Amino acid sequence: MATHLIIDGYNVLGVRLTGPFSGWSSGEFAREQLLRDLAGYRQRKGHAITVVFDGWREGPGAERHEHRSGVEVIYSRRGERADQVIQRLAREYGRDCAVVSSDREVSDFARAHGAFVISAAEFAARLSAPVVSPAATAFKGRVVEEEDSPRRNPDKKGNPRKLPKALRRRNRQLRKF
Repeated sequence: MATHLIIDGYNVLGVRLTGPFSGWSSGEFAREQLLRDLAGYRQRKGHAITVVFDGWREGPGAERHEHRSGVEVIYSRRGERADQVIQRLAREYGRDCAVVSSDREVSDFARAHGAFVISAAEFAARLSAPVVSPAATAFKGRVVEEEDSPRRNPDKKGNPRKLPKALRRRNRQLRKF
């Protein structure tokens, strides 16, 4: 079963606007580009995707839902932050969702309700990564995992090349994305 991704739209845009996409001037253009990238990501991975944008300052009086290329877009109502909508959705989906946000409060809340949490920077990197064939990923993923992994304390017993259990579990979960 595919995981439902709940994305804090402005967190991901914030990461992208400071990274390689920093030349974007228009917020509307950046939002549209993000939605196009997410639609392509959805087609590749098969996850249901919901993107939540803040509307608490200038949004409509009611929450607004749109569907664009298979991606559900939610604008929070005036007076409600996107974080509150994401928390409500994380509570609703529980273990069947992954939350993409860099906000600590949202991340902690989602983890407490069983959701898998990915930082906005980590997801933005995966979103803009080139598409690679599954055969190349199977071989390459093993090498990258070992190179990027933190080394264990030399005083500990056990296999020094084996990652701690919590990191191995997180790497297994991240492979779905």
